Amino acid sequence: MVSPQVKLGCNVKVQNNVSLYTGVICEDDVFIGPSVVFTNVINPRSAVVRRGQYSETLVKRGASIGANATIVCGNTIGQFAFIGAGAVVTKSVPDYALVMGNPARQTGWMSEFGHKLKFDGEGKATCPESNEVYFLKNGAVTKLKTKN
Repeated sequence: MVSPQVKLGCNVKVQNNVSLYTGVICEDDVFIGPSVVFTNVINPRSAVVRRGQYSETLVKRGASIGANATIVCGNTIGQFAFIGAGAVVTKSVPDYALVMGNPARQTGWMSEFGHKLKFDGEGKATCPESNEVYFLKNGAVTKLKTKN
């Protein structure tokens, strides 16, 4: 189910049985696994009409959301974040973060190629597939910019 008010960027992959409701915005290159559900009202009640009170959920570029995950509205999923299968996301997720569980908790960091990053004592990690270098500083990951 995809609401006509949902905004999907280029190259967004939406798998089977996904529920995308009004208020969801997906930037380019997002992957949404089978049976993922996005909510859009923070406090639903059958007897209370809340149309027009939808909370926005932003899924940033390159994020992946695993099968059967639930994304509670009003949060942001960061660039290249990775949401594990079955996770229940109740708060915003940082760029490159790996979150799993119910409620979802951060368990690590991911590269843009989808590999778990292993940081050394100096806060440096290298993606085993792309050889791109990442840095962890003050609880945030950044990728080393390369010259073209």
